[in-house]
Amino acid sequence: MAAPGSPEPRPAPRIAAVVLAAGRSTRAGDINKLTALIDGVPMVARVLARIRASQADPVIVVTGHEAARVRAALSETDVTFAHNPDYAQGMATSIAAGIEALPGGLDGALICLGDMPGIEAAEIDRLIGAFDPMGGAAICIPVADGRRGNPVLFAARFFDELKALAGDSGAKSVIAAHGDAVAEVAMAGSGTLIDLDTQEAIAGYGRSE
Repeated sequence: MAAPGSPEPRPAPRIAAVVLAAGRSTRAGDINKLTALIDGVPMVARVLARIRASQADPVIVVTGHEAARVRAALSETDVTFAHNPDYAQGMATSIAAGIEALPGGLDGALICLGDMPGIEAAEIDRLIGAFDPMGGAAICIPVADGRRGNPVLFAARFFDELKALAGDSGAKSVIAAHGDAVAEVAMAGSGTLIDLDTQEAIAGYGRSE
């Protein structure tokens, strides 16, 4: 209970995570990068383990290309799946499918990429801790080494705009349209910057850890 005269503590926001795992991995050649092994663990399972260790809940995984293989890689993970039959049309359709699958009563949602195995639960929690939609931090973007990364946290008031996206540019247009609501959140490591697109990058990442 707050002391007399002191402000009431702000309740923790209810933040979901939408994990994009529907892409065709075209730059990775003949493999599905999301199910490629890193230290014996499918990349997408490694990412999900970090997200599940954070404050984000619930977690929605959007599938598309080779959906059965992605689901099998996550068979021991407590998540909800949302299938995007239009995944070939671009990332925007997967964002829309994930947002559409969210339950009501949320304060916001993180849009996460399934190919970022270096993401840490603490980095996700740092974004959630910075979230303050009434104070100018309704879109929280991680920044490391002077560069913006992922995931990005959006307040619930942007859900309709996210569901209306088209193409393969993700949610950049929503961010650009609401610059006054954007807060850049400093990160110490590089986990929010590294996504693995090629077989060489995947192999190199596994050796470098």
